[in-house]
Amino acid sequence: MGRRSESSEEYLEALFKLSRTPEGVTVGRLAVALGVAPSSVSQMTARLSAAGLVERRSDGGLLLTEEGRREGASLVRRHRLSERFLVDVLALPWDKVHDEACRMEHALSPEVEARLAETLGNPTVCPHGYAIPDENGEVAEDGARPLLDLQAGESGIVSCVDEAQPELLRYLGSLGLLPEARVAVESVAPFGGPQLVRVGTSQYALGREVAARVFVKG
Repeated sequence: MGRRSESSEEYLEALFKLSRTPEGVTVGRLAVALGVAPSSVSQMTARLSAAGLVERRSDGGLLLTEEGRREGASLVRRHRLSERFLVDVLALPWDKVHDEACRMEHALSPEVEARLAETLGNPTVCPHGYAIPDENGEVAEDGARPLLDLQAGESGIVSCVDEAQPELLRYLGSLGLLPEARVAVESVAPFGGPQLVRVGTSQYALGREVAARVFVKG
C-alpha cells in the first residue's frame, strides 16, 4: 500500500483522537475538529469506508477498523514525536509546534520515525502532555478529566492541555499551567462563574472555557 493523501491522513488522525473521547466520533464532531463542512466529512468517510478503514454504526457514529486504527495511531505518533523534536531539539515554544508538526508528520518515513524516537529517548508524551502511541499503536491511559469537573477543595496534576490554540497555550504557560504542574481548586463561582485555582503560590480565576481545556489526573 502506498502512502495516502495528506487529506486522508488528516482524517485518520482526527478519527483516532476523537475515538478516544467519551463522546466518540460523529460526522458533526469530525467536521468541527477539522474545520470543514459536514458534507465534506461524509464524502471523505465514504472513501475511507470503501478502503476498509472506517465503519459507520447503526446510530450514525463512525468507527475505525483495525487497519484504520493502526494508521491513525501511527500518524498521531509521528505528529507528537515531531512536536517533541521541535521543542526539545529546536527549542521552539510549545505554542508554535502544532502546525509545524502537522506538516512534518506526512513526510516522515518509518526509518526516520524510528531514528527520531531513539534520538529523543523514546518519549511517552508530547510537549502538551498527550500520550505518544508506541510502535504497536498502543496508548497509555491516565484517567485525566477536565479541570472544570473539579470541585472546591479538589486538586490534581496537569496531565495535558488543548494543543490546537496557540493563544490558549501562551496564556496557560504564563500561569504555569503546564503538564506535571499541581493545581488546586479553591472555589467555584455559582451560575457558571469562574474557578479560583492555585498554581504554586499564585491564585488565578479561570473561565469555564479555559478550565474545560486543561486536563488533570490524581
